[in-house]
Amino acid sequence: MTSHAFDTAPAGAACPFMPVFGPPQVMFVRGDGTELWDANGKRYLDFLCGLAVTSLGHSNPVITEAISTQAGRLLHVSNFFTNDAATAAAISLRDLLFETTGQQGQVFFCNSGAEANEAALKLARKFGGRGRHVVVSAYGSFHGRTLAALAATGQPAKHEPFFPMPDGFRHVAYGDLASLEASLDPSVAAVLIETVQGEGGVVPADAEYLRGIRALCDERGMLMMIDEVQTGFARTGKWFGFEHAGVVPDVVTMAKAMGNGFPVGAVWARNEVAAAFVPGDHGSTYSGTAIATAVVSAVIGEMRRIDAPALAVARGAYLRDRLAAIPGVQSVRGQGLLLAAELGDGSDAKAVYTELLARGLVTNAVTATALRLAPPITVSEAEVDEAVALIAEVVAAHSKAQGATS
Repeated sequence: MTSHAFDTAPAGAACPFMPVFGPPQVMFVRGDGTELWDANGKRYLDFLCGLAVTSLGHSNPVITEAISTQAGRLLHVSNFFTNDAATAAAISLRDLLFETTGQQGQVFFCNSGAEANEAALKLARKFGGRGRHVVVSAYGSFHGRTLAALAATGQPAKHEPFFPMPDGFRHVAYGDLASLEASLDPSVAAVLIETVQGEGGVVPADAEYLRGIRALCDERGMLMMIDEVQTGFARTGKWFGFEHAGVVPDVVTMAKAMGNGFPVGAVWARNEVAAAFVPGDHGSTYSGTAIATAVVSAVIGEMRRIDAPALAVARGAYLRDRLAAIPGVQSVRGQGLLLAAELGDGSDAKAVYTELLARGLVTNAVTATALRLAPPITVSEAEVDEAVALIAEVVAAHSKAQGATS
């Protein structure tokens, strides 16, 4: 499938997918660790991980076993009841957040990062009360595609097709504490922030900026809500990105790596904040479904076993150093194994990404001039070396071509 077009295709041959992602470029059929294979048997190295999702690698045997075993026991019951898998996962997640925040809290499970942010936005409004419902977030942020999460997303071009957007959202410059403070008034219930803007270009927040947000929230009784959908679960070299700044959030949203490819998300909130919700305020048919939460427990257990944060630090430093040594790479930014290689003005990151894909390396052009790299935390040094060699070849070829046409 290379096109979404249906008007010129033979009957029944058109792409069956709605055209929201663009024409599919590759059909993958199998994965193992850092490797993928397409329908033609071609091998690829996956340095994108489904957008920082498969952090334990494809077809991880621990995760496969958890899915298989739970599928043979119990998949789902309604939320009129609970199940042992959901209870165990909620306790594991609660314990992990206690370790990283020192705060006792409660968890709501959902199916995605966007749903986790929707729940957090509703919780902020309920906690704030009538007249105190505004959420401030940053330009360049990405919080999801559902309507309220999209409204919180600081990318106006993504809002344009869906006006009128829900009200109660303000956006300020990322990293500019004075701009944030100037936006605050008594109607603001919460600040929603990413510790690294992943979709915004892999831009880490300064630690002092995050500490300043925490201080403003404390001073004005607002919630500090941190979106850890892309950064959570060891991706940055800590269990969560907020740990790098030493701040303690009131609300944390999670997804992606917590399921290693199985659709699941969660929002955690301090007990006092979570208590704003009462029965009927929020819900989801698949909240805490047994098979998804069995995976959550397996992911946390396996990440603890391999010390995933320490591994992300070591492999991230190895990848960063080798990327920085490539002629044509101007800088490398990010944390742990969430990195962007900046190619500089005049570069065409999309063309570089496309050529890398053709040669068997999966990355993406996160901006017009930068490549995003987010390989599995389990990536080997040999796989990093192979990927970096491909990047160096393609960047050199494109730099030569640019020089020939300038």
